[in-house]
Amino acid sequence: TKTALIDFGKILLFGFTFGFTFAHGLAFVIKKNYVPHYLLNVVSLSVVLLVYVESDILAHESGLLAVVVMGMVLGNLDLPNLKELLYFKESLSVLLISILFILLAANINISDMELIYNWNTAILFIAIVFIIRPIGVFLSTKGSSLKFKEKLFISWVGPRGIVAAGIASLFGSKLLQKGEPGAEYITPLVFMIVLGTVLLNATTARYVARMLGVFLKHSEGILIIGASKMSRLIASYLKQNNRHVVLIDNNHANIDQAKKLGLEAMVADVYSDTLGDNIELNDMGYLMALTGSAEINEYVIERFNHQFGENGSFRLVSAEEMNDPENNPEEGLFSHTDDFIKLMEAIRSYPAVHEIELKNGKHYQQLIDITNEDDEIIPIFIKAPDGEIHIITSFNESFNTISDGYKLVYLGKMFDLDKIH
Repeated sequence: TKTALIDFGKILLFGFTFGFTFAHGLAFVIKKNYVPHYLLNVVSLSVVLLVYVESDILAHESGLLAVVVMGMVLGNLDLPNLKELLYFKESLSVLLISILFILLAANINISDMELIYNWNTAILFIAIVFIIRPIGVFLSTKGSSLKFKEKLFISWVGPRGIVAAGIASLFGSKLLQKGEPGAEYITPLVFMIVLGTVLLNATTARYVARMLGVFLKHSEGILIIGASKMSRLIASYLKQNNRHVVLIDNNHANIDQAKKLGLEAMVADVYSDTLGDNIELNDMGYLMALTGSAEINEYVIERFNHQFGENGSFRLVSAEEMNDPENNPEEGLFSHTDDFIKLMEAIRSYPAVHEIELKNGKHYQQLIDITNEDDEIIPIFIKAPDGEIHIITSFNESFNTISDGYKLVYLGKMFDLDKIH
């Protein structure tokens, strides 16, 4: 027992020490740009392999702990190229896991599978799929923001068991060599569970998702490019009205301010090739370009219109378009008399979003005429009685369906109700 505890202590000591030290060392090298960008993935992989081998030499079985600790530390550091490393890791994981499955399966003979060809195996499979795995998922997600139906779906399409398959192949063969009774069942049983769940879950995942109501039918999320104070005000209002909003900006200060407000925001470059692959943006259906650069706004609409703006893509009008209302763009936002500078000047004096009840279409048009004359009032949305929000565009300001119960949502100074008849 004493020897086992000493060995376990050595594993913890070397695993945590190597993982923590090399993680900060690699982070330092990356931040200082000592490694050329095109060699970043190769160098990172080489360091991981080095940590694994060196730690394992000094304390047997500590290599795996060292690289796990290294990954955890790197994942929580502010690395500029973390996304690229993650994409490389995902590609590498798919490749290695596929190879590992093939190698492990090569150790299984048909005669081994015939050993478990009975009703007891079927009972075990059912217990794992419908009892054991759901219990594990619900316990591990306790306290998370996942809904009950989402947890059920995760239970159905849960982990495939590559770790279990690897351990079973390793220990099963060793126990079999030592003549332990029942050892011949370990490896084929684990592979049967892995194979069965893969076939069952992969063929039924879509139907189960529809049945549980977790299938994404419509992309209703709103992606806002630019996280300025104006964007944060608009995003906060949309979030309060139960809309999924994500802010993107390459300015860290803007993103930090957005996160302090409880908004979902991320540092990203719209010119990056990886933005379109971000899984966190898979439910985006509306695109709003609200940066201070007309060129960036136009670029965003042109590049990401089909990917993130299937329900609508909009941008602020430029200073030139604002002075030429006859050539107003169809994707123009809010008002043809307000560009980014005017919007920022308005919210600098009146940093708030307001709502005002609408009586009919005529009343709405009267309010729009007032906003065209007052630079400190900017109309942004029409809110329907059922809570649905319609974006006001600079191209077409008319809403024929407006009646009692609708609201005009606007930025800046509040309307002087005494002037509205």
